[in-house]
Amino acid sequence: MTTAPQRRDAIADAAIATLAAEGMRGLTHRAVDRRAGLPEGSCSYYFRTRQALLEATVQRLSTLDDEMVAPISTKPRLADLPDLLTGMVEFAVTAGRDWAIARYELSLEATRRPELRAVLLAAGKRYRDLAVAMLAEAGASDPERQGRDMVAYADGLIFDTVAGAGGREFDRAGVRKSIVELLDQAIPGFQS
Repeated sequence: MTTAPQRRDAIADAAIATLAAEGMRGLTHRAVDRRAGLPEGSCSYYFRTRQALLEATVQRLSTLDDEMVAPISTKPRLADLPDLLTGMVEFAVTAGRDWAIARYELSLEATRRPELRAVLLAAGKRYRDLAVAMLAEAGASDPERQGRDMVAYADGLIFDTVAGAGGREFDRAGVRKSIVELLDQAIPGFQS
């Protein structure tokens, strides 16, 4: 028997897949029901409004991200950071590609919906705070700026690979090298 939280997750997962495949215009309660293989009306039973569905989708993406980020949030060795961060970018442009596309769709929609923007900012703040804390603990010269810049850099790589006009192909070695260079600039003696 499916519990209400499992059903909510299944609906949010279907919303992520719908956003990735059909964009914001294709995201309807009925389309999510179809994608989830649920009877018509199921999505609207759990998420009455479009805003509620969008917020649930952001929260689900955040939960999925938390599961992926767990190894980093357990205080990894500094020397492991380049591989961990490179792996996160690689995941986002391969297996997590639908998540990335859905997140960009939601981000653009949030430019017109302040209530959605607030939910996205709260979800994204955790990852920026994590980057800042890691760099502060490692002795970075300006962890607040450098942590936020590192997240922005990774997000930019993901965007350019998944949706950008740059036509970038994922280059693991090149991404890792850039991350090492960023860490070396931020943390005195990182490569020593």
